[in-house]
Amino acid sequence: MRELFSAQKWKYAFYTVSHPMDAYYEIRHRERGSVPIAVLLVVLFSFSFSINRKSASFVVNNVYPLSVNALTELAAVLLLYLLFCVGNWSITCLMEGEGRLKDIAIATGYAMIPIIVCFNLATIVSQFVAADEEAFYWVIMAAGIAYALLMVLMGIMQVHNYTLAKTLVTIFLTFIAMFIIIFIVMLFVDLITQVYSFFYSIYQELIYRM
Repeated sequence: MRELFSAQKWKYAFYTVSHPMDAYYEIRHRERGSVPIAVLLVVLFSFSFSINRKSASFVVNNVYPLSVNALTELAAVLLLYLLFCVGNWSITCLMEGEGRLKDIAIATGYAMIPIIVCFNLATIVSQFVAADEEAFYWVIMAAGIAYALLMVLMGIMQVHNYTLAKTLVTIFLTFIAMFIIIFIVMLFVDLITQVYSFFYSIYQELIYRM
């Protein structure tokens, strides 16, 4: 575990931001990445998102601070992260993708670094901008989101050894797979609920008749 959180692993995570194509190749073929660091980066992104919604200046933020629940948002972000990784893995298994589930998790997690930096920077900048200077805040936010999406695109393309066109198709199908997984889980939960209700009603009936 100490090796997974070593300074070298963290240094390589930030190297991914400046050299994404080379870094993602190394992650796939030379085991340079770390799943725990990737998950931790997703957690940090979630907290950065919540802090931004809660603490950004009223000039750029119309969210009521007390309505922000960081733990709920963390659970939602982790669930979406898991769904994306599993959805992409399930699709790429059918489309001759070379990446493993851990490679997808690392590529997606490392792509959160630009958003973490930009969201926190934007939150700080928002405290100093006037009403007619909102553009500075939104440019920082947009830059972080755009670069993170670009990193995800390059990461998926590199770990699966896909062309750009095939990567875009794969990502589109990944979102469809995510909805299918959600639908199946909801059906399963509904089935379990009905089975429980059925046996509980039988139990209640036996109790009343005894």
